[in-house]
Amino acid sequence: MVNGTNSSLAEQLLVGHILDYDVPPEEIPDTTQGLAFFVASIVIGVVLVTIMLVCGVGNCFFIASLARVRQLRSLTNMLMANLAVSDVLVAAVCCPFLLDYYVVKKLSWDHGLLLCAAINYLRTVSLYVSTNALLAIAVDRYLAILHPLKPRMQQQAACGVILTIWLVPVFLSIPSAYMASETTYPHIQGHAHKTFCAQVWPADQRLYYRSYFLLVFALEFVGPVAVMAACYARISRELWFRDIPGFQTEQIRKRLVRRRRTVVLLILVLVAYVLCWAPYYGFGLLRDFYPAVISRSRNSLVAFYIIECLAMSNGVINTVCFVSVGGRKRLRKAAAAPLRLLALARRSLDEGEAQTSSLRVTEVLEGPRPR
Repeated sequence: MVNGTNSSLAEQLLVGHILDYDVPPEEIPDTTQGLAFFVASIVIGVVLVTIMLVCGVGNCFFIASLARVRQLRSLTNMLMANLAVSDVLVAAVCCPFLLDYYVVKKLSWDHGLLLCAAINYLRTVSLYVSTNALLAIAVDRYLAILHPLKPRMQQQAACGVILTIWLVPVFLSIPSAYMASETTYPHIQGHAHKTFCAQVWPADQRLYYRSYFLLVFALEFVGPVAVMAACYARISRELWFRDIPGFQTEQIRKRLVRRRRTVVLLILVLVAYVLCWAPYYGFGLLRDFYPAVISRSRNSLVAFYIIECLAMSNGVINTVCFVSVGGRKRLRKAAAAPLRLLALARRSLDEGEAQTSSLRVTEVLEGPRPR
C-alpha cells in the first residue's frame, strides 16, 4: 500500500525549504548530489520494484482465485480483496512513475500536472482503502467469534460496507489531488532545474491543512488502530483465556486452532501496519506543527527515505501475510480447480472415445444391419 497524506517526504525536504522555512534559493543545498542520496535512491528503487513484483503478481493471483472459485468468496476474503485491488492499482499505475521520479530523474517530474495530481490522489486513496479494509476485517472477526449465534452479514450489507471502504477515501483524498502542483526548483552550481510533483498548501491556509491533517490522522490512523486493537484484544481473551463449556470434540479443537492461527496473523498485520505508518504520521505532525524540528542537513534526506520506504513496504507485508500464509490452503484449492476441470474433461473425452470405439467394433463383428 504506497501512498501519503501530503507531499512525499523527499519533496518536503527540498520544496519545504522554500515554502515552509523561507530560505533564500542560493542557500538551499543540492540534496540530490552525494553518497547519501545515491544510497537512498537505491533503497527506494529496490522497494518500488519489490512492490511491483510482490503486490502486483501476488494480489492478481489472489483476485483471480476469488473470481474463478465461487467457494472462496467468503465475507473475509471479499474484504481482503479490497486490499488486493488497492495494492494492484498502486503497483501497476503509481510505482512505475515513482520509480522514474525518485530514481531515474532524481526527484524531477516530467509527466505533467494531470498525472501528478492523479498519482498523488491514487496513492492516498490506496492508503485509506487499506486502512478501512483492515478495520472491516477486524470488526467482522469480532462479530464472528464473540457473537457466533448472530446471523452473518447479508449480501446487501456487505456491499454497503465495501462501498463505504472506497467512498470515504475517494472523498477524503480530494485535497491531495486539488493541492497537487508542479513546482520548479532552481538548482545552482551548474545543475539543471528540477520540477517537483507535490501537494503545496499556501502559507495563509496553514489552519486548513493542519485541520485536514488532524482529521485524517484521527479518521484513518488513530481511530482505526484503536478499534482494531480493542477487537483483537477481546478476540484473544475469548480464544485463549476462556474455558469452552461442554465436551470438546476433535472438530471443535481443530476449529479453535484455525481461529487462533487466523487471529495471530491479523494481529501481526495490525502490528506491521502501526510500525510502518506511525513514523510517517509522526513526521507529518513535526512537519505541520513543529517544522523547526526537522533538520535541514543533507543527511535528513536519508532518514526521510527510510521512513517512506518503511511506509510503502506495508503493502508487501500485507500481501505476503494474506496470500502466502493466510490464504495458502484456500489458494491451493483454487489452483487445483482448473486441474480438476481438465481431468474431468479428459475423462469425459476418453469415455466418449471408448463408446465410439465400442460401437465401431460392434459394427465390424455383427456386420452391416439389414435395412
